[in-house]
Amino acid sequence: MDILTDQNVQKYRDEGYLVLDGLLSPEECDALRDRMSEIIERMDVPEHCRTQFSTDHDEQLKTQGNADYFITSGDKIRFFFEKGVFDDKGEFIVPREQSLNKIGHVHQNVFVSNLQNLVKNLGLINPVILQSMYIFKQPGIGGEVSPHQDATFLHTQPLGRVMGVWIALEDAALENGCLWFIPGSHNDGITRRMVRTPKGTFPLTDFIGREKNYDDKLFVPTPVKKGGAVLIHSEVVHRSAANTSDASRHVYTFHVMESQNTVWSPENWLQPTEELPFPSLYT
Repeated sequence: MDILTDQNVQKYRDEGYLVLDGLLSPEECDALRDRMSEIIERMDVPEHCRTQFSTDHDEQLKTQGNADYFITSGDKIRFFFEKGVFDDKGEFIVPREQSLNKIGHVHQNVFVSNLQNLVKNLGLINPVILQSMYIFKQPGIGGEVSPHQDATFLHTQPLGRVMGVWIALEDAALENGCLWFIPGSHNDGITRRMVRTPKGTFPLTDFIGREKNYDDKLFVPTPVKKGGAVLIHSEVVHRSAANTSDASRHVYTFHVMESQNTVWSPENWLQPTEELPFPSLYT
């Protein structure tokens, strides 16, 4: 993989994201994809759990946030689907392997020594793993992910203690929905938060504030080759377009938090459990 130089570290701190080639080998990428195929083959999703994924503000409240299936997904494997893959009876109208938007939370053994060294080079003392997801970006129907900041959903005090690691298991290009960033936007704070509502109330989550409207001209595309990774500051604004091509864009992504001198908000939708506390990246 790329050596994380002082210049790389400075670029990440200045722009809020960094592309690195070759974090995983092609063989490691293929092994992750094969493991996911096995999970999909065994997938048995009750009709009431067939939750379609959306990042639109109002639809998030209506679907994800309202669903106990979503809010209790932090320590379980849960399936989230693209729009339009079920008929009005909740039956698949596309092949099930082409129906999924993402699977969370799938903890795979990809935390190899080069990744640990990379995080150490960024100065993290006691990083813990918050969540992990496998994202499909299906050909033709892979949905748009609207502009957002990860800190909206993963809030800490102080801010800026969370970093996303986004690993391309296939080439991520303009045509199949690569990431786009607003460089330096991690310096402008956050505009909204997703929070748990008081116990016993409905919906289960709500948003404080609203996402800004961003000028499209500010976004910079970030294509990544298979096995490459993007490091994502939790406050940088980023998005991805819908996949209208005939090529999928599989990604394995997870978030790490510097736990030393950091408070994880008890209002976050994601909370550690006794069965699955946030594990250390270094053990």
